[in-house]
Amino acid sequence: MFIQTESTPNPNTLKFLPGRDVLGKGARDFSDKDAAERASPLAAAIFETEGVTRVFLGGEFVSVTKMDDAHWAHLKPFVLGAIMEHFVANRPVLFDANTSAEAAPEQDDRVYEGDAAEIVEQIKELIDTRVRPAVAQDGGDIVFHSWEHEEGIVKLYMRGACAGCPSSTMTLKQGIQNMLRHYVPEVRAVEQVV
Repeated sequence: MFIQTESTPNPNTLKFLPGRDVLGKGARDFSDKDAAERASPLAAAIFETEGVTRVFLGGEFVSVTKMDDAHWAHLKPFVLGAIMEHFVANRPVLFDANTSAEAAPEQDDRVYEGDAAEIVEQIKELIDTRVRPAVAQDGGDIVFHSWEHEEGIVKLYMRGACAGCPSSTMTLKQGIQNMLRHYVPEVRAVEQVV
């Protein structure tokens, strides 16, 4: 088994490509070992490497984030070993096959009506078709959280390599905000939900 690695815009995150589906569809973000141990044997195995702070499982990749003071030269062989051992042993990526691969941070539970509902539908479609595929190439994901209709503010979650990335503010403001404002004039600003 050959696993490729790619750097990401976040210097603390590496993208690992095992050459096969990880989740196939959807994504899962694990920000700590406890959450990984409850849901994913793959993520839990990667968290066994000291210095790992986040594991993001994408369709065909795994993004791993390290502590600021850890070095990839020391961590990378252990992460590669954990991923290889997992797939060679043919273990499931998630413990429960019925667990949604799209488990995301809690979305706002508002029900949008009228103009707001149409705007939210447009925003979600643009994020799903234009934003998410682009940031997945960098080992991350961006998910809709909510729409503040009166203020014209879109709130988004950033996951994987995007979470904590030094260039995430620029990605939000110059990339996503400008694109959404172009297609949906009601959008005035885009903010990250932490």
